Amino acid sequence: MTQLITPLEPLTFPLTGSHLIEASAGTGKTFTITALYVRLVLGHGNACGEGKAFANARPLAPPEILVVTFTDAATRDLRSRIRTQLAEAAEYFRKNPDNTPNLPKGQDFLHDLRSDFSPDSWAGCAYKLQLASEWMDESAVSTIHGWCNRMLREHAFDSQSLFTRSMETDQAEPLAETIRDYWRNHYYPLSTQDIAQVTAYWSDPPALEKKILPLLKHVNLLPSAEAPEQILQQTRTSMTITLGTLKEPWNNWTDELEILFQNATDKKRINLKKFREQYYKPWLAKIRDWAGSPEQKALDIGKGWERLTPEGMAEIWIDGPPPVHPAFENLPRLQKALNNLPDAYENLLTHATHWVSSRFSATQKKRALMGFDDLLTDLDAALASENGERLARMIRTQFPVALIDEFQDTDPVQYRIFDRIYEIAKNRSDCALILIGDPKQAIYAFRGADVHTYLKARKSVQERLYSLGTNYRSTKDMVSASNRCFEFIESKETGNGAFLFRDGKHNPVPFHPVRAKGRDDRFLVDNQVIPALTAAIPSPADNMPFSIGTYLDTFSEI
Repeated sequence: MTQLITPLEPLTFPLTGSHLIEASAGTGKTFTITALYVRLVLGHGNACGEGKAFANARPLAPPEILVVTFTDAATRDLRSRIRTQLAEAAEYFRKNPDNTPNLPKGQDFLHDLRSDFSPDSWAGCAYKLQLASEWMDESAVSTIHGWCNRMLREHAFDSQSLFTRSMETDQAEPLAETIRDYWRNHYYPLSTQDIAQVTAYWSDPPALEKKILPLLKHVNLLPSAEAPEQILQQTRTSMTITLGTLKEPWNNWTDELEILFQNATDKKRINLKKFREQYYKPWLAKIRDWAGSPEQKALDIGKGWERLTPEGMAEIWIDGPPPVHPAFENLPRLQKALNNLPDAYENLLTHATHWVSSRFSATQKKRALMGFDDLLTDLDAALASENGERLARMIRTQFPVALIDEFQDTDPVQYRIFDRIYEIAKNRSDCALILIGDPKQAIYAFRGADVHTYLKARKSVQERLYSLGTNYRSTKDMVSASNRCFEFIESKETGNGAFLFRDGKHNPVPFHPVRAKGRDDRFLVDNQVIPALTAAIPSPADNMPFSIGTYLDTFSEI
């Protein structure tokens, strides 16, 4: 089942409840944000999206409209664009209607917006818009980190945070020192045997740091773990028991196999081109050595892993049915078991991550310092605390409307923050949360962004899903070529769809083609029109990553 998506009309888009807007590149996302901002300042529209000025729709001031994006540059640009749109709208409301053309509905946003208000209210609307434009320096247009920092400061009592904390933009050295402390506290006291095991995983504190860093943001999802000394002891005990059980039958089995193979060779019951003494005797000798060495873990018998199996015997046996022996049935299981022997790596890393996270957080609080990630995690923790409901209510009252730009780059912590405040699935009527993004542009997985967070939000808004369906930036040929590529892959009955999320009939991220209303330019070479999109297919394509290879294989069919 594919989720229904509604084309967005800026003038009638509902301004209460929770909604998700999918906006591909060049489809007027910034214009839409500024248009909605103008409507909010005027108190235009209601939850039903009927597009009229209602008495119960309270006009909002810029400090009450939260707009979140993800970089300082984007924040400055968005604030400037909103200021400009507010000023232009104010000027339009001041114009004499006799000096403005009577345009068809849907052709000009400001024309249609003004027509929803009675003429005797236009002067008041212009005043509100002009005032809001001049008020934009105090608007709530901010990065996610900047906004979280502000909430922790302004609601210090309810968030249980310090009133004065210094921002530490580079936390690399304090974190490295914490990891060195962990190494000194937990690894120096270990026995020679245990420290040898630890340094086989990570040779020094910097190597451990590389493993810990990606896990710190997700430390709450990790299970608990005992101290390294206990982990290593338990692993050794489990290893001894496991290896003993695995090795126990193989001394006898190798003797039996050698007799079986010798008899079969003498009686020419085996294909001697594929199976000879110089093949199987070294295999059996290695198995004997391994079985006779209690602590030896690895076993390398090369092609013997495939040959000493029921299938391998059937291939080389030429006289009568192939022999049946428990060794043939158990060898594949042995190989799998040796690849999954008890290992301390994950538990050691889990313990280290928990300890470093806790110690580093405690040290930062003691020194009244915080980093960018602390801004998010501290507000997230405050909203999850006993006082979290009161804090969420206060923030929701302070910002009755929030627009989250570039939502595809949101990580799970950021999503939890907005979900706890605005309760996305409940579709509250006393506030609005408008998420704007495009999963096709989710490129920040390396810094924690998670497209599955986007999919969770998409599911939570249910039918309250909108799209901007017209590209105003690219040439018509480029839009057409892009649509053709994605539509072709999406239409194939097999496979995972254009964005590799389809599972049978369920497709959480279907491809929706966009219309073209951009440039009419065409690319010419020697006065000949050149295709807007040309794919150079490397050979062989088998060496390409899966997703790239899939598209390259498909281009030749389009």
